[in-house]
Amino acid sequence: MAEPFALLMPVYRGDDAAHFAKAFSSSVGEQTRRPAQVVLVQDGPVGDELAAAIDAVVAASEVPVLHHRLTENVGLTAALTEGLALSEHDIVARMDADDISLPERFAKQLPLIESGLELVGTGMFEFLDDDGSIVGRRVPRTDAADIAAYARFHDPFSHPTVVYRRSAVDRVGGYQPMGLMEDYWLFARMIADGAAVGNMPDPLVMYRVGAGAYARRGGRAQWRSELALQRALRDIRFTTRAQFLRNVGVRGVYRFVPESVRKAAYRRFIAGGSSIDR
Repeated sequence: MAEPFALLMPVYRGDDAAHFAKAFSSSVGEQTRRPAQVVLVQDGPVGDELAAAIDAVVAASEVPVLHHRLTENVGLTAALTEGLALSEHDIVARMDADDISLPERFAKQLPLIESGLELVGTGMFEFLDDDGSIVGRRVPRTDAADIAAYARFHDPFSHPTVVYRRSAVDRVGGYQPMGLMEDYWLFARMIADGAAVGNMPDPLVMYRVGAGAYARRGGRAQWRSELALQRALRDIRFTTRAQFLRNVGVRGVYRFVPESVRKAAYRRFIAGGSSIDR
């Protein structure tokens, strides 16, 4: 039986107004199966152009929009936590404010949730900011056992593509601060808790790769987040000691290599799927 679901979308001052408007329309009005509610969390004050875009899509939406304004920028983890609490439905779909959902995304994902899965992601196309050219495709692991094995080395889900049951998220304590890796930390805890998970290989989201995308994956801040995450995964016995040491070594080096090397490694081992999964 078809169940209603909510779309959870955060937006903050760094988002582009035109990108946000397209992300919203592609995930709501252009879907062959639309959400029953949109929870739009505005994470702090935004500029005039973005504010006007938000007002315009809310006013024009045929789907009810709960526009939740936070007085200060609290960050993604806290914004998502507030948004989840405002959802009227147990099934929640995630979307970022600068990506694009393909029209059949929810029509394809929701039946898997309704059939018993509690977390479902999809593949993605990567496209360039400037001219819309598709430059890559991410094909995730789809088998539950493969997902669980790969999760010991890398996040097996692309956060902007996921649909999940809020009850399964709440069961493990919801989103929790983890530097820049709160999504990986959540999904690892869900897998460890026994959540029924899956991925669709279909690229149902277009992920915007803008200037600096690979630079942001490196540096000391990313390394500190990486180390904190690996320690947390080890603390809950999600990884073995050998896996912890491997991850700190391999993923740690990745944070400090030149951007050109990081881009090539990402394409080979992460976007394309790695053989280092156990």
